[in-house]
Amino acid sequence: MLKENLHQILFLCFAIGLPLWAMENNSFEQRGVHACSGECYEAWQQETGGVMEVAIAKAEAKAAASPEELGAAAYAGCIACHGAQGEGGIGPKLAGQSADDIYGKLLQYKNGETLGPQSALMWSQSAMLGDDDMKNIAAFVETLP
Repeated sequence: MLKENLHQILFLCFAIGLPLWAMENNSFEQRGVHACSGECYEAWQQETGGVMEVAIAKAEAKAAASPEELGAAAYAGCIACHGAQGEGGIGPKLAGQSADDIYGKLLQYKNGETLGPQSALMWSQSAMLGDDDMKNIAAFVETLP
């Protein structure tokens, strides 16, 4: 019983913690701009053009990214349960499913519908996703082998 509870606690920490970490550390939405001040900051500013130039460059990169690229960044939060290649694990296999199927399921989870025994976990995960996020993740999943 204790071992089973420990596994459940570890799973929940990982399943919730990884998506939160991924959202904070993806290549399009990095929180930290620089990590220094004074001369170090001035050197960084000369090298990069400053905060505005960095923000503009990130916005341009995000705007130019394909749905699959944006979905790959967002999928980082899915890896813990569905595997890096969508092969499944704790969660079901996603690879081989169409973008329409994945988007439809994410939308159903977001609406609180039950699709399987782990629906409650997916309700909280999908609640953090906007419509574009779900479409991008679906586009990425469709590219998985």
